[in-house]
Formats: sequence, structure tokens, C-alpha cells
Amino acid sequence: QVQLVESGGGEVQAGGSLRLSCAASGSIFGSNTMAWYRQAPGKQRESVAGITNGGATNYADSVKGRFTISRDNAKNTVYLQMNSLKPEDTAVYYCNTPWLVLKGYWGQGTQVTVSS
Repeated sequence: QVQLVESGGGEVQAGGSLRLSCAASGSIFGSNTMAWYRQAPGKQRESVAGITNGGATNYADSVKGRFTISRDNAKNTVYLQMNSLKPEDTAVYYCNTPWLVLKGYWGQGTQVTVSS
């Protein structure tokens, strides 16, 4: 069964923090790279951060130094710690793995709203 369940979003003031979680079914998580994406109103979905099974990470320039991606392989869960949030971080956040992105499958996402 293919399942992605994102949670942890909410509304915060600029400068605040949120921690997103994504529980994935084992068939998705496995030894795959996992990533967080976001889509702001009127904009295309973009990649935010990624993490390999071995823990190597990469970040979009816009979030470097503020966001941290991590994973718990025992729990099939990937996290996104977001600090120093800005209004431009407002978006629906999704987790996924590249091969599933190519198939066009997405979870419901979690809304993050940052007020100024």
C-alpha cells in the first residue's frame, strides 16, 4: 500500500518554528531518498530539502541554514524542522520520494502559514 501522511503544519508568526512529520508506508520509505516539497498559491511545486537513506542532505538555497531535514528509518518517518520562518515560506508542504513523484502520486500535504 502506498501512503504518505504529512502533519505538523499550522500558523506561526515570522521568526517562529514548526516541525513537520511525514509517515510513509514501508514500500515508499525503504532505502529511498525522501524529500520535502512545497507549493505556494499561484506557484509551481518546488523541492525544499532531500535526504538519502544514508543521511546525506541537500537544501534549496532559500531555506539553507533555517530548515533541517532528518529521517527515522525505524519509524518510516521523515521530518522537517523549520526555524526562522518567513512569510514567503507560506505554502502547502508535501513529502515524497523521487520515483513516486514521477508517477504523479502525492499525499494531502500540510499547510504552513507564516504571518508578518
